[in-house]
Amino acid sequence: MTTVRYHVLHETRYDYGSAVSLSQQQLHLSPRILSWQRIDEQSIEIEPAPSWRRDGQDAFGNPVCWVAFHAPHDALLIRSVMTIAVEPHVPADLHDSLPWEEVRDRLAYDSTEPRPEDLDAVRFLFESPHVRVKHELADYAADCFPPGTPVLVGTQALMAKIFREFKFDPEATTVATPVLEVLEKKRGVCQDFAHLMIACLRALGLAARYVSGYLLTRPPPGKPRLIGADASHAWISVYAPGSEHDWVDFDPTNNLLPDTEHITLSFGRDFSDISPLRGIILGGGGAEPEVAVTVFPIDEEELPAELSAASAARANKE
Repeated sequence: MTTVRYHVLHETRYDYGSAVSLSQQQLHLSPRILSWQRIDEQSIEIEPAPSWRRDGQDAFGNPVCWVAFHAPHDALLIRSVMTIAVEPHVPADLHDSLPWEEVRDRLAYDSTEPRPEDLDAVRFLFESPHVRVKHELADYAADCFPPGTPVLVGTQALMAKIFREFKFDPEATTVATPVLEVLEKKRGVCQDFAHLMIACLRALGLAARYVSGYLLTRPPPGKPRLIGADASHAWISVYAPGSEHDWVDFDPTNNLLPDTEHITLSFGRDFSDISPLRGIILGGGGAEPEVAVTVFPIDEEELPAELSAASAARANKE
């Protein structure tokens, strides 16, 4: 499989219903540069223009944009546009990874041979706001990790178990649903399945992180691609020292190892570290945002007029 190039448009619109006098926002809408992911173009457009803006990196090395609005406004549009290329990066053989107990022991507090890369992974080992570390979660994952099992083989088995036993149900949970409740109900969405899988791995003493990004979806045969019909996606990454990239991605919602059809934006301990938009406002009517995402494979189809117009408008501004 060769490199795949995408055009991505992510639009978030707020209609506040009444004026917002002050607002501060943190945006995780820019993709990471990775050894298998190249960003050709990327921009974030904001209407109305913010009073203050700063671009930088967060504590995990993710691109982040901070903005503030000091003038009253009753609507907000944030448009992220990018052209990005993704190369194949699935490990050749999951059995080549270290036994899971060896990885666990390397991350233990009393490890006799600490390595810099292990120390960096340790921050993804403990509880975080949306991820609990409980014995029920270790018990659920135990049959996937018999003694001596390569860490990536065990992680793949856990991914398949979650995919097999849980039902995708967007009405079953909210962003605040505890992971133990997801385990009990066995229903949820990609965010829930990622949090659950991370919690199981951490309960076994393994380091796992939450990954946000986009997934290419395919329209039914003979049907056009719908603009704005895609959505943000979430999956996980497990620490596997000695593998080609040290961290290997797994998507429990789809039971596959992410490759060229997954685009990585950010990673953190859980969703709370890297939510696409997070902030505070003074005023407004509390309306929910409208979000529209389009992931378009550039080399497979002709760019639709709506996406061409967005690209042309950006080029004219530049």
